[in-house]
Amino acid sequence: MAKEVKTIGVLTSGGDAPGMNAAIRAVVRTAINKGLKVKGIMRGYAGLLQEEIVDMNGLSVADIIGRGGTVLYTARCPEFTTAEGQQKGAEICRKHGIDGLVVIGGDGSFKGAGKLSALGINTVGLPGTIDLDIACTDYTIGFDTAVNTAMDAIDRVRDTSTSHERCSIIEVMGRNAGYIALWCGLANGAEDILLPERYDGNEQELISRIIENRKRGKKHHIIINAEGIGHSASMARRIEAATGIETRATILGYMQRGGAPTCKDRVYASIMGAKAVELLCAGKSNRVVAYKNGEYVDYDIQEALNMNKDISEEQYNISKMLVR
Repeated sequence: MAKEVKTIGVLTSGGDAPGMNAAIRAVVRTAINKGLKVKGIMRGYAGLLQEEIVDMNGLSVADIIGRGGTVLYTARCPEFTTAEGQQKGAEICRKHGIDGLVVIGGDGSFKGAGKLSALGINTVGLPGTIDLDIACTDYTIGFDTAVNTAMDAIDRVRDTSTSHERCSIIEVMGRNAGYIALWCGLANGAEDILLPERYDGNEQELISRIIENRKRGKKHHIIINAEGIGHSASMARRIEAATGIETRATILGYMQRGGAPTCKDRVYASIMGAKAVELLCAGKSNRVVAYKNGEYVDYDIQEALNMNKDISEEQYNISKMLVR
């Protein structure tokens, strides 16, 4: 017989992402609807170890669905990567009566959730990261908002780049994944897209293409550069020296993590939050909720962590054709 769940805890861990609040709201209200108690854990695993745990009710999550960031806050926690820290976290969950835990975050957060599950705390993870780099899912909470924020900013840079007949290198976030860069490159009609998964470092080829495009009459040249490649400012200096074309670097940075979540991030995050509670009520543990091939599914955490993900070859090839 599965242990009956009476109290669910929820935390956000790692980088913040728009839509996390929608997921928190869904967890809280779904649990209350099922007659359960809910406890919010502040500042991720760090807050768990410090016992920063608060009771939550329907009003606790009123009017948060449209807010960016996370009302539970988030923090890194090196201590929780140790066996001692994990044991302490499990004991604190038991002390506060938490017999089911929803962890919203990325791969690192899921590793912690897996450790808690092994120590007897039923856990379910939700993929919360703007980077879209979790292999088991086609969607991660926050990506849609982040890529739309970046797209809008790049449109604005293109306007001034055209006015001054410049080359512009625009660096977007994503850590070592190029999904935001690829999507923005397609959506913004960039002349070049530099992805960690594909870029071979051939800057001379890039320079030659800029010169050729200028000869053909193009008044600007937009390069979307992924964070995993970086060094946009020094790249801009080298390109300007080699081409004689004024070149500027713009690093969009943390603005991509903020702002009101899009409709997609609100809806998908809400459904995932409800699914997490349903899994815990069914006695499941060590699971990750995912969106795969148009359906909401769940995977074993370790199975999910063992999966590999790469840029869509079809999308990449299309992006190359459309810049010609």
